Amino acid sequence: MRALLVVNPVATTTSARTRDVLAHALASDLKLEVAATEYRGHARELARRAAEQGTTDLVIALGGDGTVNEVVNGLLHHGPDGGRLPSLAVVPGGSTNVFARALGLPNDAVEATGALLGALRDDSSREIGLGLVTGTPGSADAEIPARWFTFCAGFGFDAGVIGRVESHRERGKRSTHSLYVRQAVRHFTDDRQQRHRGTISLLRDGQAPVDGLVLTIVCNTAPWTFFGNRPIYAAPRASFDTGLDLTAVTRLSSAALARFTTQLLSSSPERGMSGKHVVSLHDETSFTLQSQAPQPFQLDGDHLGLRTSVSFTGVRRALRVIV
Repeated sequence: MRALLVVNPVATTTSARTRDVLAHALASDLKLEVAATEYRGHARELARRAAEQGTTDLVIALGGDGTVNEVVNGLLHHGPDGGRLPSLAVVPGGSTNVFARALGLPNDAVEATGALLGALRDDSSREIGLGLVTGTPGSADAEIPARWFTFCAGFGFDAGVIGRVESHRERGKRSTHSLYVRQAVRHFTDDRQQRHRGTISLLRDGQAPVDGLVLTIVCNTAPWTFFGNRPIYAAPRASFDTGLDLTAVTRLSSAALARFTTQLLSSSPERGMSGKHVVSLHDETSFTLQSQAPQPFQLDGDHLGLRTSVSFTGVRRALRVIV
């Protein structure tokens, strides 16, 4: 089997020596080519080239969720291809590794490599659904290129927190859970205008709009994220085997934020966020989030700037993953 290993050399939790050991282990079972990313978007280019050339059977992403997202978008640059695309495998090397852990992989890179080799020998894989985001026709963001996501997207408060975290990382701060908590508190303190009623509307064909949303989280699987080793379930029923789930909030006062935070920290596969200010959708094929004012937007933990409108589609059986 011919495989391409796409390595993020600055992955948070994997040293250069460990990456060399993992590549050597993979090369014992595969005809392996190794490519290190050199800039943002490089992993996408490498995966796209592998898909277009048609000689690669497997693309392995060694890095965090951002690296995985780029590889997925490269593989699906021309869309799903009826099983003729290279399969995807993941070796976690980031700080959180939500996608890999949602697939049931070990969070340790060495253990995950062993699991991957075992899955290859057993010919074990699954087809998973993914989320696709496009600009909304007639909106200011209509021409923005389509982009796939593996586990979550956020429009509004959630994305604003991620944007703050990324700005600190660009200044040399490490991505830690405490950094996210501090930036969430600061974003809440600074964003007073939208605490009681937001500017985001949920639009679905044949349904009345839902207005006044402050926080919107779109999930393609559960858990939504991890707080250390604790899984957080914003949308407990979300699955790689269904459409998209949405959890949204229409009020974010101090009391509401404390209540929702408590619910998330105690969430489980059976229980997520609830209450009269929570809007929940399960297994949706398509919908649009639209705002009167530009809102921060993120996919798979990657802040993508401000948008006024984004349209979501759940695409089933979009990609084969080795697990």
